[in-house]
Amino acid sequence: MEEVEIPQYFVCPISFQIMEDPVTTVTGITYDRESIEQWLLKAKDCVCPVSKQPLPRSSQYLTPNHTLRRLIQAWCSANTANGVDRIPTPKTPLSMIQVQKLVKGLEAPCSYQTSLEKLHALATIERNRTCMAEASVAKAMIKLINKSFKEGNTNTTCIEKALRIVHVLWSNDQYSMKTLVGEDLDFINSLTWIVRLHLDENNIKMVNEAMPLLKLTIEVVDSTLLGNLSLEFFKEMVRVLRKKRLSQQAIKYALWVLTETSTLGRNRTRIVEAGAVTELIELELEKPEKNMTELIFNLLALLCSCADGREQFLRHAAGIAVLSKRVFRVSAATDDRAIHVFSVIAKFSASNEVVLEMLRVGAVSKLCMVMQADCASYLKEKARDILRLHSKVWNNSPCIQNVL
Repeated sequence: MEEVEIPQYFVCPISFQIMEDPVTTVTGITYDRESIEQWLLKAKDCVCPVSKQPLPRSSQYLTPNHTLRRLIQAWCSANTANGVDRIPTPKTPLSMIQVQKLVKGLEAPCSYQTSLEKLHALATIERNRTCMAEASVAKAMIKLINKSFKEGNTNTTCIEKALRIVHVLWSNDQYSMKTLVGEDLDFINSLTWIVRLHLDENNIKMVNEAMPLLKLTIEVVDSTLLGNLSLEFFKEMVRVLRKKRLSQQAIKYALWVLTETSTLGRNRTRIVEAGAVTELIELELEKPEKNMTELIFNLLALLCSCADGREQFLRHAAGIAVLSKRVFRVSAATDDRAIHVFSVIAKFSASNEVVLEMLRVGAVSKLCMVMQADCASYLKEKARDILRLHSKVWNNSPCIQNVL
């Protein structure tokens, strides 16, 4: 097989491969459609890669170069004997009119199911998502989910498809998403309803679909609204922690949501009231992976900053022991949070029984080890302060005399 020289104008300036679907931008430069669409989607500064002139992000401004495509196809066919693959005629890209027609079809009972299924199928193809975002498909799906919640419509298949569409379109339409879901609690309430409904029915798949969207929504919602979250919301998040069959990722999302919302004092009280501290200890007893332990310890440290949180922590027979056992075994971040919990307990909740428990389960020994190990100086100081607070009770510990 002889070496074939590819005509330069057949090659995409981005991928440096023969163009399968050449399109021309408003700057007059031709690229392969897939390459320029990815560029428009991901580039921080939306400019033409060759001319550096500004480009609109929308793919509707890309004009198919049919003449060049036919020339490329003819050249490839003529060189098949030299190992060049034929290039099939590309499918016509999704148009805004097609998508808008499907969105309109959601309003009529006779076409609702068909339109939703077609939108779901289109959303699975990445190149369609920009057009779907521009046609406000995400807005239609959020409206559908909120309406299902308000009307008590439990059509699982439709809700599942709507959730998936919103999820895959989120990154294509982040600014609009913030406007759609971040100005009130409607979407959070709808997602909470979905989680509650399907936890009751043991439908793990639906909970796994809802949790990542809940995390994304909490990220963009107006922070002043987070104080209006109900106790029921936090109870459902704690139930997610309790559900062992859920994906690890769904449980991590619940931990993240609880951590993010606990920055407000009144939410912290509600999270504790929902039983989160007990469930966090139980979850840690399952010996989860490192990054989940870090999430658990971070949330425990936040919740133990309030009296109710410390009380619930100390009521659990394994609370102090599990904290003590993880020190030096997971990460520096976990050590920091564990020492913080020991600190607030030693200062504000140190009954004689608690102080003796810390000695019995090895917490005092671990604090002594912190003093002697290669740790950050602020951690050593914190450990020293804890040991000094109750040194009279812990005097019988052989390590405490050496470090103090």
